[in-house]
Amino acid sequence: MLHSNAELKARIDALGPWFHNMKLGGVETAPDHFLGNYPFIKWRKFADAIPHDLSGKSVLDIGCNAGFYSIEMKRRGAERVLGIDFDEAYLAQARFAAEIADCEIEFRQLSVYDVGALGETFDIVLFMGVLYHLRHPLLALDLIRQHVANDLLVFQSMQRGSNETLPVEENYHFWTHDLFDRAAFPKLHFIEHRYADDPTNWWIPNRSCTEAMLRSAGFQILQHPEDEVFFCRVAGEPGGGGAVYPAKGRTND
Repeated sequence: MLHSNAELKARIDALGPWFHNMKLGGVETAPDHFLGNYPFIKWRKFADAIPHDLSGKSVLDIGCNAGFYSIEMKRRGAERVLGIDFDEAYLAQARFAAEIADCEIEFRQLSVYDVGALGETFDIVLFMGVLYHLRHPLLALDLIRQHVANDLLVFQSMQRGSNETLPVEENYHFWTHDLFDRAAFPKLHFIEHRYADDPTNWWIPNRSCTEAMLRSAGFQILQHPEDEVFFCRVAGEPGGGGAVYPAKGRTND
């Protein structure tokens, strides 16, 4: 275990750059974060909506990054916390952060598209700040619903466009045109190249679209404690039959 601030800072610098600003032994990992003290500034807005005692609960943190939320779940007494991310650099940060925080957390390199490989469900699934980085966002929600969500989903996504919502009808006539010009109609904005200098920012929903996608994936929205955060419960069957598994075409050796 490292003790001195100099040792901690050297290790933090070696593992950088960090997206999560965390205080590890009193040393900040990303003190100049462009969003401020992130993700703490977001966490404090919805932290009270999560039970303070998670004894006996299992938690899956999808896209865990440096493990900020995984550590917070463990601090609340969750029996098991598993953090997954496709980026080994983030996982190295997460393992180090959990070590310094003295939290027993498992971390694995795994894509959200492969959550079925876990072969288990979790009481709480965190899906924070991942959706807009995905080429296939609705498929990811379908896979979460089908394979790993046992009860509660805590979801967060960057949103742009209207923050208003409108009732969604069961059907629309073919000649309905003006509806699509309404700012509050569900819209998933496609980013072909980059947004905020990030080539993995592919899709950015408005609020109506976020809510519609969650419902379509088979989740009931229970709370909306923060502008981008939704607490959902597994409810009903997903629309369109749920997750689709396309056959792989031929590949050339």
